[in-house]
Amino acid sequence: MKDYYQILGVSRGASDQEIKQAYRKLARKYHPDINPGDKKAEARFKEINEAYETLSDKEKREKYDRFGSDWKRYEQAGPGADYGASGDFSDIFESFFGGGRAARGGPGAGGFNVRMDGQDVEHQVDITLEEAFTGTQRSLQFSTPNGAPRTITIKIPAGADTGSRVRAAGEGSPGLNGGARGDLILTVRLLPHARFERKGSDLYTTVDVPMYTLLLGGQAQVPILSGKTISLTIPPSTQNGRTFRLSGQGMPVLHTDRRGDLYARMNAVLPAQLSERERELFAELRRIAEGQPA
Repeated sequence: MKDYYQILGVSRGASDQEIKQAYRKLARKYHPDINPGDKKAEARFKEINEAYETLSDKEKREKYDRFGSDWKRYEQAGPGADYGASGDFSDIFESFFGGGRAARGGPGAGGFNVRMDGQDVEHQVDITLEEAFTGTQRSLQFSTPNGAPRTITIKIPAGADTGSRVRAAGEGSPGLNGGARGDLILTVRLLPHARFERKGSDLYTTVDVPMYTLLLGGQAQVPILSGKTISLTIPPSTQNGRTFRLSGQGMPVLHTDRRGDLYARMNAVLPAQLSERERELFAELRRIAEGQPA
Protein backbone atom coordinates (compact mmCIF):
# COMPACT_ATOMS: atom_id res chain seq x y z
CA MET A 1 0.00 0.00 0.00
CA LYS A 2 1.25 3.46 -0.88
CA ASP A 3 1.01 5.95 1.95
CA TYR A 4 -0.13 9.08 0.18
CA TYR A 5 0.33 11.21 3.30
CA GLN A 6 3.92 10.05 3.61
CA ILE A 7 4.53 10.69 -0.09
CA LEU A 8 3.44 14.32 0.33
CA GLY A 9 5.13 14.64 3.70
CA VAL A 10 1.99 15.66 5.61
CA SER A 11 0.10 14.26 8.57
CA ARG A 12 -3.19 12.41 8.25
CA GLY A 13 -4.95 15.37 9.80
CA ALA A 14 -3.45 17.84 7.31
CA SER A 15 -5.75 20.55 6.01
CA ASP A 16 -6.54 21.02 2.32
CA GLN A 17 -4.25 24.07 2.27
CA GLU A 18 -1.34 22.11 3.80
CA ILE A 19 -1.80 19.36 1.22
CA LYS A 20 -1.82 21.92 -1.62
CA GLN A 21 1.33 23.61 -0.35
CA ALA A 22 3.16 20.31 0.03
CA TYR A 23 2.12 19.19 -3.45
CA ARG A 24 3.18 22.42 -5.09
CA LYS A 25 6.61 22.33 -3.47
CA LEU A 26 7.26 18.69 -4.40
CA ALA A 27 5.84 18.96 -7.92
CA ARG A 28 8.28 21.72 -8.76
CA LYS A 29 11.18 19.84 -7.21
CA TYR A 30 10.63 16.56 -9.06
CA HIS A 31 9.16 17.79 -12.34
CA PRO A 32 10.80 15.91 -15.25
CA ASP A 33 11.63 19.15 -17.05
CA ILE A 34 13.71 20.20 -14.07
CA ASN A 35 15.28 16.71 -13.79
CA PRO A 36 15.75 15.62 -17.42
CA GLY A 37 16.66 11.96 -17.77
CA ASP A 38 16.26 11.24 -14.06
CA LYS A 39 14.01 8.17 -13.89
CA LYS A 40 13.81 8.29 -10.10
CA ALA A 41 12.59 11.88 -10.19
CA GLU A 42 10.04 10.94 -12.86
CA ALA A 43 8.73 8.08 -10.74
CA ARG A 44 8.57 10.32 -7.69
CA PHE A 45 6.72 12.92 -9.74
CA LYS A 46 4.08 10.35 -10.72
CA GLU A 47 3.67 9.27 -7.09
CA ILE A 48 3.25 12.87 -5.96
CA ASN A 49 0.52 13.48 -8.55
CA GLU A 50 -1.22 10.23 -7.68
CA ALA A 51 -1.18 11.14 -3.99
CA TYR A 52 -2.45 14.64 -4.57
CA GLU A 53 -5.18 13.53 -6.98
CA THR A 54 -6.54 11.36 -4.19
CA LEU A 55 -6.05 13.53 -1.12
CA SER A 56 -7.27 16.74 -2.78
CA ASP A 57 -10.65 15.14 -3.51
CA LYS A 58 -12.84 14.97 -0.41
CA GLU A 59 -14.69 11.80 -1.42
CA LYS A 60 -11.57 9.98 -2.61
CA ARG A 61 -9.70 10.94 0.54
CA GLU A 62 -12.49 9.60 2.74
CA LYS A 63 -12.47 6.29 0.84
CA TYR A 64 -8.67 6.09 1.01
CA ASP A 65 -8.72 6.76 4.75
CA ARG A 66 -11.37 4.05 5.21
CA PHE A 67 -10.30 1.32 2.81
CA GLY A 68 -6.59 1.98 2.30
CA SER A 69 -5.16 0.26 -0.76
CA ASP A 70 -8.61 -1.17 -1.65
CA TRP A 71 -10.20 2.23 -2.09
CA LYS A 72 -10.00 2.15 -5.90
CA ARG A 73 -11.66 -1.23 -6.19
CA TYR A 74 -14.38 0.00 -3.88
CA GLU A 75 -14.90 3.08 -6.04
CA GLN A 76 -14.87 1.06 -9.28
CA ALA A 77 -17.60 -1.08 -7.88
CA GLY A 78 -19.84 1.96 -7.87
CA PRO A 79 -21.58 3.51 -10.89
CA GLY A 80 -19.44 5.12 -13.57
CA ALA A 81 -16.15 4.47 -11.79
CA ASP A 82 -12.76 4.47 -13.44
CA TYR A 83 -10.19 6.30 -11.31
CA GLY A 84 -6.90 4.68 -12.12
CA ALA A 85 -3.70 6.30 -10.88
CA SER A 86 -2.60 6.85 -14.45
CA GLY A 87 -5.26 9.55 -14.91
CA ASP A 88 -4.66 12.94 -16.50
CA PHE A 89 -3.19 15.41 -14.00
CA SER A 90 -3.40 18.43 -16.28
CA ASP A 91 -6.25 20.01 -14.32
CA ILE A 92 -4.09 19.96 -11.21
CA PHE A 93 -1.27 21.85 -12.89
CA GLU A 94 -3.65 24.24 -14.60
CA SER A 95 -5.15 25.28 -11.27
CA PHE A 96 -1.80 25.67 -9.55
CA PHE A 97 0.53 27.16 -12.12
CA GLY A 98 -1.79 29.25 -14.25
CA GLY A 99 -0.97 27.77 -17.63
CA GLY A 100 -3.06 26.17 -20.31
CA ARG A 101 -3.98 22.52 -20.01
CA ALA A 102 -1.00 20.24 -19.50
CA ALA A 103 -0.23 17.88 -22.39
CA ARG A 104 0.75 14.30 -21.50
CA GLY A 105 2.46 11.80 -23.73
CA GLY A 106 4.18 14.37 -25.92
CA PRO A 107 7.90 14.69 -26.52
CA GLY A 108 10.12 15.74 -23.66
CA ALA A 109 11.39 14.34 -20.41
CA GLY A 110 9.34 11.37 -19.27
CA GLY A 111 6.54 12.12 -21.69
CA PHE A 112 5.41 15.15 -19.63
CA ASN A 113 5.05 18.63 -21.05
CA VAL A 114 3.42 20.70 -18.34
CA ARG A 115 3.27 24.47 -18.73
CA MET A 116 3.99 26.27 -15.49
CA ASP A 117 4.13 30.01 -14.89
CA GLY A 118 7.05 31.40 -12.92
CA GLN A 119 6.72 32.56 -9.35
CA ASP A 120 6.73 36.16 -8.15
CA VAL A 121 9.89 37.41 -6.44
CA GLU A 122 9.61 39.88 -3.55
CA HIS A 123 12.37 42.24 -2.43
CA GLN A 124 12.30 44.87 0.35
CA VAL A 125 13.75 48.32 -0.25
CA ASP A 126 14.33 51.17 2.21
CA ILE A 127 13.58 54.74 1.16
CA THR A 128 13.96 58.09 2.91
CA LEU A 129 11.11 60.48 3.56
CA GLU A 130 12.58 62.84 0.97
CA GLU A 131 12.55 60.04 -1.62
CA ALA A 132 8.95 59.25 -0.75
CA PHE A 133 8.13 62.94 -1.20
CA THR A 134 9.61 63.29 -4.70
CA GLY A 135 9.53 59.69 -5.93
CA THR A 136 12.67 57.67 -6.57
CA GLN A 137 13.94 54.49 -8.21
CA ARG A 138 15.98 51.43 -7.34
CA SER A 139 18.25 49.33 -9.57
CA LEU A 140 18.51 45.64 -8.72
CA GLN A 141 21.00 43.22 -10.25
CA PHE A 142 20.26 39.54 -10.81
CA SER A 143 22.03 36.70 -12.55
CA THR A 144 20.48 35.08 -15.60
CA PRO A 145 20.47 31.26 -15.89
CA ASN A 146 23.71 31.45 -17.90
CA GLY A 147 25.36 33.54 -15.17
CA ALA A 148 25.28 36.89 -16.97
CA PRO A 149 24.35 39.94 -14.84
CA ARG A 150 20.95 41.50 -15.41
CA THR A 151 19.97 44.92 -14.04
CA ILE A 152 16.37 46.01 -13.48
CA THR A 153 15.48 49.61 -12.64
CA ILE A 154 12.10 50.19 -11.00
CA LYS A 155 10.46 53.54 -10.31
CA ILE A 156 8.95 54.09 -6.85
CA PRO A 157 6.18 56.70 -7.10
CA ALA A 158 5.85 59.82 -4.94
CA GLY A 159 3.72 59.12 -1.88
CA ALA A 160 4.98 55.56 -1.33
CA ASP A 161 4.88 54.50 2.32
CA THR A 162 5.83 51.51 4.43
CA GLY A 163 3.98 48.53 3.01
CA SER A 164 3.58 49.99 -0.48
CA ARG A 165 4.19 47.40 -3.19
CA VAL A 166 5.63 48.24 -6.60
CA ARG A 167 5.22 45.53 -9.24
CA ALA A 168 7.47 45.02 -12.25
CA ALA A 169 5.53 42.64 -14.49
CA GLY A 170 7.45 39.77 -16.04
CA GLU A 171 10.66 40.36 -14.07
CA GLY A 172 10.31 37.44 -11.64
CA SER A 173 11.18 33.75 -11.93
CA PRO A 174 10.97 32.20 -15.42
CA GLY A 175 8.26 29.71 -16.24
CA LEU A 176 8.58 26.18 -17.65
CA ASN A 177 7.56 25.00 -21.10
CA GLY A 178 6.53 28.46 -22.29
CA GLY A 179 4.95 29.52 -19.01
CA ALA A 180 4.91 33.24 -18.29
CA ARG A 181 7.55 34.79 -16.07
CA GLY A 182 6.47 35.83 -12.60
CA ASP A 183 6.62 39.42 -11.39
CA LEU A 184 9.20 41.27 -9.32
CA ILE A 185 7.56 43.01 -6.36
CA LEU A 186 9.31 45.68 -4.31
CA THR A 187 7.98 46.09 -0.77
CA VAL A 188 8.74 49.57 0.57
CA ARG A 189 9.94 50.38 4.08
CA LEU A 190 10.07 54.07 5.01
CA LEU A 191 13.03 55.11 7.14
CA PRO A 192 12.43 57.42 10.15
CA HIS A 193 13.18 61.12 9.77
CA ALA A 194 14.95 63.40 12.26
CA ARG A 195 12.49 66.32 11.93
CA PHE A 196 9.21 65.07 10.47
CA GLU A 197 6.81 62.33 11.52
CA ARG A 198 4.54 60.90 8.86
CA LYS A 199 0.96 59.78 9.48
CA GLY A 200 -0.64 58.76 6.22
CA SER A 201 -0.30 61.72 3.88
CA ASP A 202 0.15 64.24 6.73
CA LEU A 203 3.41 65.40 8.30
CA TYR A 204 4.03 66.56 11.85
CA THR A 205 6.92 68.68 13.11
CA THR A 206 7.92 70.81 16.10
CA VAL A 207 9.03 74.43 15.59
CA ASP A 208 11.12 76.25 18.17
CA VAL A 209 9.77 79.79 18.67
CA PRO A 210 11.09 82.52 21.02
CA MET A 211 8.86 83.02 24.01
CA TYR A 212 8.44 86.68 23.10
CA THR A 213 6.92 85.75 19.72
CA LEU A 214 4.30 83.56 21.37
CA LEU A 215 3.48 86.30 23.88
CA LEU A 216 3.44 89.32 21.58
CA GLY A 217 2.82 87.74 18.19
CA GLY A 218 5.08 87.72 15.17
CA GLN A 219 6.45 85.40 12.51
CA ALA A 220 7.82 81.87 12.84
CA GLN A 221 9.78 80.07 10.12
CA VAL A 222 8.42 76.57 9.54
CA PRO A 223 10.66 74.16 7.58
CA ILE A 224 8.99 72.02 4.91
CA LEU A 225 10.20 68.77 3.41
CA SER A 226 11.33 70.35 0.14
CA GLY A 227 14.10 72.10 2.09
CA LYS A 228 12.48 75.53 2.08
CA THR A 229 10.70 77.36 4.91
CA ILE A 230 7.27 78.96 5.18
CA SER A 231 6.61 82.08 7.23
CA LEU A 232 3.80 81.46 9.70
CA THR A 233 2.00 84.31 11.43
CA ILE A 234 1.77 83.75 15.19
CA PRO A 235 -1.04 85.67 16.93
CA PRO A 236 -0.37 87.28 20.34
CA SER A 237 -0.83 85.14 23.46
CA THR A 238 -0.27 81.88 21.58
CA GLN A 239 0.00 79.02 24.06
CA ASN A 240 3.07 76.85 24.13
CA GLY A 241 2.35 73.57 22.30
CA ARG A 242 -0.34 75.00 20.02
CA THR A 243 -0.44 73.28 16.64
CA PHE A 244 -1.01 75.06 13.34
CA ARG A 245 -2.15 73.32 10.14
CA LEU A 246 -0.42 74.26 6.89
CA SER A 247 -2.74 73.00 4.17
CA GLY A 248 -1.22 71.12 1.25
CA GLN A 249 2.30 71.03 2.69
CA GLY A 250 2.30 67.33 3.55
CA MET A 251 3.08 64.22 1.53
CA PRO A 252 1.78 63.48 -1.96
CA VAL A 253 -1.20 61.16 -1.97
CA LEU A 254 -0.15 58.05 -3.91
CA HIS A 255 -1.21 58.09 -7.58
CA THR A 256 -3.05 61.44 -7.26
CA ASP A 257 -2.27 65.16 -7.58
CA ARG A 258 -3.34 65.84 -3.99
CA ARG A 259 -1.12 66.55 -1.00
CA GLY A 260 -1.64 66.05 2.71
CA ASP A 261 -1.16 68.74 5.35
CA LEU A 262 1.71 69.79 7.61
CA TYR A 263 1.03 70.22 11.33
CA ALA A 264 3.50 72.48 13.12
CA ARG A 265 3.59 72.38 16.92
CA MET A 266 4.93 75.50 18.66
CA ASN A 267 7.68 74.98 21.23
CA ALA A 268 8.54 78.02 23.36
CA VAL A 269 12.25 78.72 23.69
CA LEU A 270 13.22 80.55 26.89
CA PRO A 271 16.18 82.90 26.94
CA ALA A 272 19.36 81.16 28.06
CA GLN A 273 20.56 84.20 30.03
CA LEU A 274 18.89 87.38 31.27
CA SER A 275 20.48 90.80 31.54
CA GLU A 276 19.89 92.77 34.71
CA ARG A 277 17.32 94.95 32.92
CA GLU A 278 15.50 91.89 31.54
CA ARG A 279 15.40 90.37 34.99
CA GLU A 280 13.86 93.57 36.38
CA LEU A 281 11.22 93.61 33.67
CA PHE A 282 10.28 89.96 34.21
CA ALA A 283 10.07 90.56 37.94
CA GLU A 284 7.71 93.46 37.30
CA LEU A 285 5.58 91.32 34.97
CA ARG A 286 5.31 88.66 37.65
CA ARG A 287 4.14 91.21 40.23
CA ILE A 288 1.54 92.46 37.81
CA ALA A 289 0.35 88.93 37.04
CA GLU A 290 0.08 88.19 40.76
CA GLY A 291 -1.86 91.41 41.40
CA GLN A 292 0.91 93.08 43.40
CA PRO A 293 1.72 96.77 43.05
CA ALA A 294 4.43 97.51 40.52
